[in-house]
Amino acid sequence: MEHAPAAAIVDARGIVTGWSEGARRLTGFPAEEAVGRAVRDLVAEEPPGEAVAALHGTAVLRHRDGSSVTLALRACAVLGEGGEPAGYMITAEPPGDPEPTLAGQAFQQAAMSMSVFDTRQRYLRLNDVACRVMGVPEEVLLGRHFPESVEDAEHSRGFLAHLRQVAETGRPTRYESYAGAPALNRDHAWTTDMWPLRDASGEVHAVALAAFDSTEQYWARERLALLNEAAACIGTTLDVVRTAEELVELLVPRYADFASVDLLDWVLGAEERPALLEADVVLRRVAHGSVTEGTPEAAVHVGETDIYPSFSPPAKALRSGRAVVSQAGEPDFMRWVAERNARAPAGRPHRRGVHSLVAVPLRARGTTLGVAVGVRIANPDDYGGDDAVLAEEVASRAAVCIDNARRFARERTTALALQNSLLPRGLPGQAVVEVAHRYLPSGSLVGIGGDWFDVIPLSGSRVALVVGDVVGHGIPSSATMGRLCTAVRTLADVDLPPDELLTHLDDLVTHLASDESGEAAELGATCLYAVYDPVSRRLNLAAAGHPPPALLLPDGTASLVPMTAGPPLGVGGLPFEATELELPEGSVVALYTDGLIEDRDRDVDHATTELCRALAAPADTLETLCDTVLKAVLPEEPSDDVALLLARTRALGEDRVATWDITPDPERVAAARQAATEQLTAWGLDEAAFVTELVVSELVTNAIRYGAPPVQLRLIRDRSLICEVSDGSSTSPHLRRAHAFDEGGRGLLLVAQLTQRWGSRQTGRGKTIWAEQTLPPV
Repeated sequence: MEHAPAAAIVDARGIVTGWSEGARRLTGFPAEEAVGRAVRDLVAEEPPGEAVAALHGTAVLRHRDGSSVTLALRACAVLGEGGEPAGYMITAEPPGDPEPTLAGQAFQQAAMSMSVFDTRQRYLRLNDVACRVMGVPEEVLLGRHFPESVEDAEHSRGFLAHLRQVAETGRPTRYESYAGAPALNRDHAWTTDMWPLRDASGEVHAVALAAFDSTEQYWARERLALLNEAAACIGTTLDVVRTAEELVELLVPRYADFASVDLLDWVLGAEERPALLEADVVLRRVAHGSVTEGTPEAAVHVGETDIYPSFSPPAKALRSGRAVVSQAGEPDFMRWVAERNARAPAGRPHRRGVHSLVAVPLRARGTTLGVAVGVRIANPDDYGGDDAVLAEEVASRAAVCIDNARRFARERTTALALQNSLLPRGLPGQAVVEVAHRYLPSGSLVGIGGDWFDVIPLSGSRVALVVGDVVGHGIPSSATMGRLCTAVRTLADVDLPPDELLTHLDDLVTHLASDESGEAAELGATCLYAVYDPVSRRLNLAAAGHPPPALLLPDGTASLVPMTAGPPLGVGGLPFEATELELPEGSVVALYTDGLIEDRDRDVDHATTELCRALAAPADTLETLCDTVLKAVLPEEPSDDVALLLARTRALGEDRVATWDITPDPERVAAARQAATEQLTAWGLDEAAFVTELVVSELVTNAIRYGAPPVQLRLIRDRSLICEVSDGSSTSPHLRRAHAFDEGGRGLLLVAQLTQRWGSRQTGRGKTIWAEQTLPPV
């Protein structure tokens, strides 16, 4: 009798005619009280219509003690003599009883949560796992509407909508959600399959579901997604601090409630890394972030240094080179939290509840750069082994990006220092041009370019203006720029015309390119070389693939100088063409590199128009004009280096220049000396007469003796006194050591000793020998 089934017989009028012992145990009503009563008197709630039609379902019965009993009922028609239904045999299985069938046992003991709902989303069956998830026994839920058993949340509404969809359409579906459950203390990922249950007629009378806890798979996908996102969002710039900030932004809040990145000091500077780490490590905070606005959990402010004792997880991670996971309750963890609270007590309330920490070293190319720390406070999950592996993967990618940024910053600093050392620090003093210049290194990721400029004093008070640009960026370009800059100065000292100088420079670049490898390497440059003569007021210039200069005349009109650019340096075999202009005194010549006017988003013609317009703008000084030009023409973030050189011309009037044609007769040397002495007296330079007489005598004598007609003597009074003797011979003189009994050979040595400097230059009609004497300042 202990396992007697619960059964009752109801006739066609709904009167109970039979009552089993099992029915008595379930409801408390003995047979004498139940038989003869209407079955409606024993039902606490009206059963669902579909359950009555299907002859099975859940019903709520009255218990004799006044409570309610929810039972799964099944009815079977009892036929009379004529085959018509004479009543029904109703059986009930109390919740929790062992399943009598193998299929029932499989449902009840399944490892996943399984449930059955009627078409109105009321519970019909739940297996053991479903009951554990819901936190209540099956009988508490049977017959209840699903929304009554869960919180009113988005995932619950989505679950209910899918139940209704299956009941209405009769088609199975799958629903994925990340949500909690009444009996679970944290969110889980669920993959729920729902399918319809049909009766013999094919009508849907219930919906079954199986919910698989896919939390591990969900987090595996999340970790993979985090790694993919790390590859895309970390290292978008070559800035160390920004890269650290990107790492923090990735970790919070998906991986940590608080995250920080601390770097060794040498990473942020130009020093070499130390050989060994100390037991107590000094790190500088470069970035941190939190789910709480303002990051109140941080005990160290961004930019500050902190000493990490040897027991701390960050110090352990740095020494071991592996991720260190630490949990609440561990002595070192609690000691570390206490140390943080003591350092920054104001953040103590926000650190309350911290229960798990992972510290991972930032290592790239065998070098330790710093440490990243993740902390969980509100997130209930402790860090585990998979989290440590993920932290090492993300930190490894971030460390490479940080190291790339560090290397870029170091190379940029080195290239900029090299370039600054090669560019003229202070332009040489001379009176023929007033100059102003600007050099703006590129802030783009490609690095420092090879732009350069120079102002080179030449003989005869002339001056050379140079601007150039080496192909490429970084230290190699800066080094090449230095070689070309030196070469230009050397060739300028030879006093070659601009087109010839560029031809020699082109040969040099070709040779440099060939030296880089067995064949011509990618090495090239552009250059503009101009020579201004203040006596003739003529500007002679030539370009090698370089933009033409702009010219501002004294009347305020500005335009580009019409000239042939010529091929870039390094092409070889092509000629360069010189252009000559006569400039009014006070003209401004603007030399620049292509970074001023060329950019992928700008039209060159428009930029040059803006340049000319900016040059014509009123300005008190050339320095102000430089700033005006850059502000008007440059975009906010130039993609290339920019060099700008402005030169305002001056002229040496006839009162500062004296010229004599000398008859090629040795007897005319004395007359030349006399003429020079008289001119010095007229200029008020009698103190320079003695040396000048010696220089004129020696140079004129050499020109008459060893040169060819015509012979000309010229004195120029500038900041120095210049004596020039020209003749028709192209043979250049040279110093030599005279022996004791030699009658000559000492003249040029005497000139070299008595003057500041001397030299010779080739001209179109021969050569010119010149010597300069220093004059006292006026």
